[in-house]
Amino acid sequence: MRQNAVETVLGGVVLIVASFFLVFALNTAQVRSVDGYNVSAAFFKVGGLTSGSDVRVNGIKIGTVNDLKLDPVTYDAVVTMSIREDVQLPEDSVAEIGSAGIIGGKFVSITPGGGKTMIAAGGKVSRTKDFKSLEDQVGEIIFLATGGGG
Repeated sequence: MRQNAVETVLGGVVLIVASFFLVFALNTAQVRSVDGYNVSAAFFKVGGLTSGSDVRVNGIKIGTVNDLKLDPVTYDAVVTMSIREDVQLPEDSVAEIGSAGIIGGKFVSITPGGGKTMIAAGGKVSRTKDFKSLEDQVGEIIFLATGGGG
């Protein structure tokens, strides 16, 4: 009977420590969505970007991807993002899809431009760079290493 009490206490301690680590991980991972104004951008390829992915400027999270839709006319992937209210993006900013490593998640990386006019709520980032997969990059390296196409 004494052994069962010890096992029960140790099990409780393990559950408390596990819940502490879960709360710590959720707070440091910044997985919460960002409330702010919406901005959209059209990409030819999004390469596995999903709703809830980060929007970053210089590696700092400034927003969250809210929605991904296919434009029925151009067949581009239209990404809707929520940007923090305290971050204003110039109209000549450039958006691209980045990757956090080979098996890491995808995110939208925005390089701010130098313009004086800012993107308004509901506006659009008109300058985008297409996502390059690992296969695309290896193909380019091989193409360059073999002297190009002839």
